[in-house]
Amino acid sequence: MSEYHAPLRDMQFVLNELGYLDQVRELPGCNQLDAELVEAILGEAGKFAHGVLSPLNTQGDREGARWCDGEVSTVKGWREAYQRFIDGGWNALSCNPEFDGQGLPRVVSALVEEMWNGANLSFGLCPMLTRGAIEAIELRGSAYLKQTYLAKMISGEWTGTMNLTEPQAGSDLAAVRTRAEPVGDGTYRIKGQKIFITYGEHDLTENIVHLVLARTPDAPAGVKGISLFVVPKFLVHSDGSLGARNDVRCASIEHKLGIHASPTAVLAFGDHEGALGWLVGEENRGLEYMFIMMNAARFSVGVEGVGLSERAYQRARAYAHERIQGSEIGAVERSNVAIIRHPDVRRMLLSMKSRTEAMRALACAVAAAMDCAERHLDPAVRQESQALVDLMIPVVKGWSTENAVDIASLGIQIHGGMGFIEETGAAQHLRDARITTLYEGTTGIQAADLIGRKIARDGGKAIGQLSKQIYRVMEELAWTDDPQLQANASALARALVALNASVEFIVSHFATQPARVAAGAVPFLELLGIVAGGWQMARSALVAHRQLKAGSDDQDFYRGKLLTARFYADQLLAQVESLSRVVVQGADAVLQMDDQQF
Repeated sequence: MSEYHAPLRDMQFVLNELGYLDQVRELPGCNQLDAELVEAILGEAGKFAHGVLSPLNTQGDREGARWCDGEVSTVKGWREAYQRFIDGGWNALSCNPEFDGQGLPRVVSALVEEMWNGANLSFGLCPMLTRGAIEAIELRGSAYLKQTYLAKMISGEWTGTMNLTEPQAGSDLAAVRTRAEPVGDGTYRIKGQKIFITYGEHDLTENIVHLVLARTPDAPAGVKGISLFVVPKFLVHSDGSLGARNDVRCASIEHKLGIHASPTAVLAFGDHEGALGWLVGEENRGLEYMFIMMNAARFSVGVEGVGLSERAYQRARAYAHERIQGSEIGAVERSNVAIIRHPDVRRMLLSMKSRTEAMRALACAVAAAMDCAERHLDPAVRQESQALVDLMIPVVKGWSTENAVDIASLGIQIHGGMGFIEETGAAQHLRDARITTLYEGTTGIQAADLIGRKIARDGGKAIGQLSKQIYRVMEELAWTDDPQLQANASALARALVALNASVEFIVSHFATQPARVAAGAVPFLELLGIVAGGWQMARSALVAHRQLKAGSDDQDFYRGKLLTARFYADQLLAQVESLSRVVVQGADAVLQMDDQQF
């Protein structure tokens, strides 16, 4: 069974040749960053992913985390791997240097995250949630909270969690019932139950810092009455040492379809006098603060989709080279060949490969925009970059994870019946990928956010700016003397027309017919993902075209880039026009069907 190998050449292509590293190198705090340093970071991360995390992945799936009397034991080898992870400084990669972070830009750390997720998603979930908790405390926490928790969390000595969901609430946070009673000195007693808490209990670190949504006694109803609290597993003395166990208990962990080695906990707060918690920011602004964590997590979940897709592709590609079956179509003499010679297997592999490359480049485009939104000296550039980030996070999350499910399924299809057998490893990728479309907001929630908050609210301004960027790349393709690139330009032009028609429909009908627009929200998210991915693949084709004309030594690599981009244009961008018809014309049956007719 093959292990994961980080796609370093493809990652370097995105950073160096698509220009995302140059885009962030001029930002404050990034001046010392050069291609050699980044190559070394990615190389070391690739070694850790391949040599430490990947070998634990199958074992973690088979053994799973275990719960006993409120305590959770992780899989054999997990604790040692986590210690090596924090000893290597990986947890602190993109964190604030003020609290002993390394301060690397998000566009670099996102590719490192992809490696963790491709090698071992269950492991990668723990530091991912910790980073979200770090961001919330850093941006909205008091000086006391920052001083008490950030350094330990950034180092990875302590981990963090998000506690949103409750049994009766699901995704409807207005229904949250957990209570927070003030007891003086800025301290509260927290009582309630939270479910689906990733790494809510484990044995990797001595403390776990829970960020918990709860209501104070006088809070208004609905989401306007939610506050955010830091609730540690163990209380912390003024000198930083640990004190008594807080009134937080792991009641159970879930038995799941996938990510078996990642404990998903049910947490009970306040079985006795109440768990001690400290307010983050101001009362009744908890949902606003939690969205800091959620947006960071949604982007990271999209990167999970990229990592899982890459892993499923690697396994399917290896099997297609090794599996000998059937004669090549059109061959004069019958002789068995590797199945990679069969056209449909090649089609499936190219579908996996092209989408994975498009998702990776799009995630890096958004990550670079995150860096510009945070660090650029020009307020106008920061605002424009943030608008792109806000627009595209639902797409990175929703489109990448939906793709991951389909790509993992194609991986099983390429294996044939052997893919359905657990020993080949192909099935695990599908089981693990299935949760990514659900947590941190389902694809439907991402799509509703996209059409409502990100497009209708600003009248399509942000997506209009994106369309202009895509149009400029399309023109570059059309101006070349290469018929293949000109064909790509034609496909991208048709896709842009369909995208703009869909946006016009959303903007003009959202206020008066919101249900009609919402019926096509998920198809629109897929449409935008495909077009944005096509934008990145078109840029890749232009780079490859220039390198081939210049006589690059790496002819096979760049020829592969050109053909992968052509496949994407022929078979993925071709879907956009039909998706646009669904967005604009597809709501009637959805809305007219009586409930009893389902």
